[in-house]
Amino acid sequence: MSEAQSVADTPGIAKELTAFQQNILTILAEEPRYGLAIKRELESYYDSEVNHGRLYPNLDELVEMGLVEKSELDKRTNQYALTDEGYEAVLDQLGWMFSRIDSETTVF
Repeated sequence: MSEAQSVADTPGIAKELTAFQQNILTILAEEPRYGLAIKRELESYYDSEVNHGRLYPNLDELVEMGLVEKSELDKRTNQYALTDEGYEAVLDQLGWMFSRIDSETTVF
């Protein structure tokens, strides 16, 4: 963070997340999903394979942070859903990103 930025200019909990974790939260903002469905969405986004050794530790960390809730669908499958705090983290990140865009000079 540059000296010109204050802590108030940064998003809440979202500032502590990696881009990969933020992408997981964004995927879950649409609807709860099981692990392999999250993996497929990430692979589509990154256009490359996402291995289990990367995905599940990040999901577990998001659960520990209280941003994602993990529930058992069956004995082999877990479902992941955003908590209210997770949804707020997504909104914080989006708000921070949009606040950095100068609407007068940005062309869409």
